[in-house]
Amino acid sequence: MTNSANDEKAGIGRWIIRFVVLAIFLGGAGVGVYYLPDTLLSKEVIENLTYKVTRGPIKISVTEQGTLESSDNTEIKCKVRGRNTVTWVVESGAIVKEGDELVRLDTKVIEENLSLQKTNVHEATATLEETKTDTAQAQIAIDSFEEGRYTKGLKSRDAEVQRAQINLDASKDKYEQYRQLFKRGRVSELELDGSAFTVTQAELQLKVAQTRLDVYKRYTRAMDLEQLKGRLNAHKSKLSADEAGLQMDMARRARAQTELENCVIKAPKGGLVIYPTAAAWKDTPDIAEGVNVSHDQVLLIMPDLDQMQIEIGIHEAIVDRVRMGLEATVTLPDRELKAKVSEVATIAQPLGPWSGNVVKYDTIISLPTEEGLKPGMSAEVEVVLAEYDDVLYVPVSAVLETEEGHFCWIEQSTGETKRQRVILGESNDVYVIVEQGIKEGEKVLLNPLEFMEETELASADDYRGLGDTSGYADTEATVEEAVSDE
Repeated sequence: MTNSANDEKAGIGRWIIRFVVLAIFLGGAGVGVYYLPDTLLSKEVIENLTYKVTRGPIKISVTEQGTLESSDNTEIKCKVRGRNTVTWVVESGAIVKEGDELVRLDTKVIEENLSLQKTNVHEATATLEETKTDTAQAQIAIDSFEEGRYTKGLKSRDAEVQRAQINLDASKDKYEQYRQLFKRGRVSELELDGSAFTVTQAELQLKVAQTRLDVYKRYTRAMDLEQLKGRLNAHKSKLSADEAGLQMDMARRARAQTELENCVIKAPKGGLVIYPTAAAWKDTPDIAEGVNVSHDQVLLIMPDLDQMQIEIGIHEAIVDRVRMGLEATVTLPDRELKAKVSEVATIAQPLGPWSGNVVKYDTIISLPTEEGLKPGMSAEVEVVLAEYDDVLYVPVSAVLETEEGHFCWIEQSTGETKRQRVILGESNDVYVIVEQGIKEGEKVLLNPLEFMEETELASADDYRGLGDTSGYADTEATVEEAVSDE
């Protein structure tokens, strides 16, 4: 047991010695590396990436992304007033025939409204009939007054005058008799005065009867006639109001009936049906089962597949160069098409939080009629701005733009590099035309920043590759400045 313990202790000691030796070795290596001369570490081999300047054709174009759409869309709108709930809608992308159902809306509220309007029409019809009867009676009252009532009253009052006249004549005859008898002494004076009073009373009665006849002719007739006419006019006005009310109730009933029918929207023609594009800030589509829709809202779109187009945004820096008729190449997932620019907007797109403050103008690219083109297909559009047959060009990565101008670094035959000012022309996403500063066959560095002196890097406030501009920057001012410096 003692020998085993001693052997175990000896083994542990050997491992400790080995660990200490390894630590000393690694520490020494680290110290050696730390104190190596800087010249040893700076001997890093950097490969010079160069491009041989060539002369040849180049195409200047702008490439944008877009989606296919139809230039002639039939919009399916909601014709029901207010907000209504969609209970069923056809799937987007379905092919339908004329008359097929596309959308169904909830009809509960509209059915209740239609029932109410039907009741209102019946009540308005009954009221109108009563008013017609009253109006007819008022007209009959006027006719009967002219032909019967007035004539009867006139005769009655004329008879009173005649009776009063007869009574007066009789009273006068009697008075004359009494006066003769009084002269003969056969009647007393009192009897003669009584007979005279009777004549006076008969004269008053005659005047009263004549006055009543005159008043009836001149005033009572006109007053009664105006009263009857006023009642007739009132009934006529009420008749017009009731007729208008009935027409209004009938119109409401017809509108409710139409809205009930419009709750089932059918296809006006055969073709493809798609959902309208929802706004960028919306998480849900504008139409789906259970969604509320409003009057005149576009629910579906039936595009004309024979008139397809692509709407892209052109940067404001080059929009002046884009014009109608320019050729464009449209790359689809399964094919490539030749198209043309058909429209360029004169007003820029509104800026929003999603635009990144990049000003662009809507540009329409008209596509030829082909089978298989559908709205919503993604497409890459290349609009050709210009084509050159024989020019010098270099990759955009070989040119640096500084405050002093544009520069290239040319590799000399001795292996050294030379900074050269260049005057640039137009560019695309890959190459830029060089008008002055380099010659055909020279080699330019594709990584010029790697070979700039530290002092140059420190003094330059802004170095950026032309690849960021993508040929969009206006180079005329820079070219003029470079020419004047040369």
